[in-house]
Amino acid sequence: MNNKTILLVEDNPSDIDLTKRAFEKGHIANKLVVVEDGQDASDYLFCDAKYANRDKNQMPALVLLDLKLPKIDGLEVLRRIRATDKIKRLPIVLLTSSRDDPDVAACYDLGVNSYIHKPIDFN
Repeated sequence: MNNKTILLVEDNPSDIDLTKRAFEKGHIANKLVVVEDGQDASDYLFCDAKYANRDKNQMPALVLLDLKLPKIDGLEVLRRIRATDKIKRLPIVLLTSSRDDPDVAACYDLGVNSYIHKPIDFN
């Protein structure tokens, strides 16, 4: 799996850095592709816009998806993925600071594989 990419969809620079540090500390050698909003995530996964030349056969092994994103929120990105036959089984882990029960329920209703609460405080 080391030659597979992991797509991180996150708009907070601190959370991006924290994820990169966790990957380094955990010796995760996969390439980490970072996009900072839901539109870029959708474009990356569906090979649109600036990702139009990306190899459509090279899907990420995992998507780490924030819930609260600019342009298109994480729920809509998840909805689009699960509605597309070619990628509907793509493993998705939602990383978010939201603890709202409706958010958790909506994510699982849409087929998220896991839901992880991000710590609010860096420490």
